[in-house]
Amino acid sequence: MSRLRIFRESDPATPEFASYDPDFIATELKKIGVTFERWKANKAIAPGAPPEEVIDAYRADIDRLVAERGFKTVDVVSIAPDNPQREAMRAKFLDEHYHKEDEVRFFVAGSGLFTLHVGDRIYEVECVQDDLIGVPDSTLHWFDMGPEPSFVAIRFFTEPDGWVGHFTGTTLAQQFPRYDGLTDGH
Repeated sequence: MSRLRIFRESDPATPEFASYDPDFIATELKKIGVTFERWKANKAIAPGAPPEEVIDAYRADIDRLVAERGFKTVDVVSIAPDNPQREAMRAKFLDEHYHKEDEVRFFVAGSGLFTLHVGDRIYEVECVQDDLIGVPDSTLHWFDMGPEPSFVAIRFFTEPDGWVGHFTGTTLAQQFPRYDGLTDGH
């Protein structure tokens, strides 16, 4: 289940607020310029389906987003718990960084934890199957796929280079909870 927790930057142990309501999550994130939507496939997708079938199952929403935001590239990434590069892949995203383009991800399957640093607040967004998150360019954030990552995501890019992170060098991300791939019982 999708989850939003909001912390004070100075208190990583105690969330000020938590919600599992997708409508409320979307409303709260919109206040800081972040898009949060829930999508449904227009047809069943078999496990291990090729990227073309995955994209085709969400074609209407993908086309709408591409038209609205001018994305030039859409692809599908799939990470399994037995990936031999999982530790290095996880480490790549764990430190606070930003991009010079929006970071937009749709979770076809599995989950991950986007954590956004806006002002003196930390917004922790657990994204699960059917969640789309759009983080505006220059927004400080980090992403944790967990120690045994398991997700399929559609990614959207405006630049041909795709994902380019600009790291801040702070240790803030290390002070906040890491993702274990499981919510707290919801």
